[in-house]
Amino acid sequence: MAARSITRRDFVGDMARAAVAFTIVPRHVLGRGYRAPSDLLRIACIGVGGRGRDNVKGVSGEVLYALCDVDLNRAEEMFRSYPKAKRYRDFRELLEREEDHIDAVVISTPDHTHAAAASLAMKMRKHVYCEKPLARTLGEVRALVEGARRYKVATQMGNQGHAGAGTRQLREYVEAGAIGTVREIHYWTNRPIWPQALERPLEAYNVPPYLDWDLWLGPAPVRPYAPAYAPFRWRGWWDFGTGALGDIAPHAMDAAFWTLGLRYPSRIEVETTKLFPETAPRISRLTFEFPERSGRSAVRLVWRDGELMPPRPAGLPPEQAWPYSDVGSQVWTGSDGALIADAYGDKLLLLNEARDKELKANPPPEKYPRSPGVYAEWIAACKGGAPAGSSFPDHAGPLTELVLLGTIAVRMGQTLELDPVTGRVTNVAVPEEYVRPVFREGWRLYT
Repeated sequence: MAARSITRRDFVGDMARAAVAFTIVPRHVLGRGYRAPSDLLRIACIGVGGRGRDNVKGVSGEVLYALCDVDLNRAEEMFRSYPKAKRYRDFRELLEREEDHIDAVVISTPDHTHAAAASLAMKMRKHVYCEKPLARTLGEVRALVEGARRYKVATQMGNQGHAGAGTRQLREYVEAGAIGTVREIHYWTNRPIWPQALERPLEAYNVPPYLDWDLWLGPAPVRPYAPAYAPFRWRGWWDFGTGALGDIAPHAMDAAFWTLGLRYPSRIEVETTKLFPETAPRISRLTFEFPERSGRSAVRLVWRDGELMPPRPAGLPPEQAWPYSDVGSQVWTGSDGALIADAYGDKLLLLNEARDKELKANPPPEKYPRSPGVYAEWIAACKGGAPAGSSFPDHAGPLTELVLLGTIAVRMGQTLELDPVTGRVTNVAVPEEYVRPVFREGWRLYT
């Protein structure tokens, strides 16, 4: 075999690799608590302003390899806080360039880009943490569930209350018979805290120099920039968000969905203020009816948002403010009492003072192990541990489908009758774009 000439670059590279090889030592030599670099995930965060800031910080114990945001103004704090992370504006470019250098992705963008970003990441076999709601439409949710199964990646939706001790304690109380057989649950949230019930703005605006408007639109139809959409007001626009229901119901309805084994309802009744073609109404009230099934009686969920609050529950101590929490409250009524909690399942209170004191002094056994937290669950799953509690196939996908069926009822402004086994709407034709949107050129689902 002919001898190969060795260049200076080859020599330096070989020596560097040899040095690395000889510096790998057993972990016990490095000391307790030391984490070898090989133990750390290399994470890319897509959307790092707003809620994204908390998510970046939540995974910052790993290696923050890249940060991506279309709005440089909103991203500035995280760019400054993590100067070693690579910076991108287009998540497609990030994933294509860094495919070999990252293990996992955190997605904190507006709802309308969740599915495009998550599906591309999963196709590249990257683990995915995605903010709630999982996606904007039923078709996107189902594609993400299928992608998680196909590519066998660890997934988690950011409905952090599911990892909280309150949700677990609430389930333990209910299963211990604290309120008897659950019959009805009422929800309220202060959302929307952004404008809704709007027509499309007609004024002309210049795009701020720090914002890439075309990338912000992503798969949504092209429209001129207006401050009515970004940075925070997008939630009320159907092309971009899912209204008050999509924002808070993945938190508030989570405990009931998990505790009672809910799936599809048989009926959704809706009442709203005036409907607008492009935005959610100012106020809505929905009633979800779930038929009796093995191991559970029929149950009704009632949702109210905005200025429409449920009545003060009987038995609530007079010194206790109502609503129970500024963000949202839930009131569970059973055959033998009632309980309340906030939107995340915390601040649990039985509306029978004697019974509440009794159970606080002698609580039911901790049947459901407490979680290390929504981020720690997912990170452990990425490293080969058990699936996270709100993984796409097992929990996040089905829960988001329930919520999105509610948004369809709101958009249509009429009662939906459903097959409780398949979730198919049986009494009216649902517009195709409410279920399976068409992405504009250059954007698609990748599963």
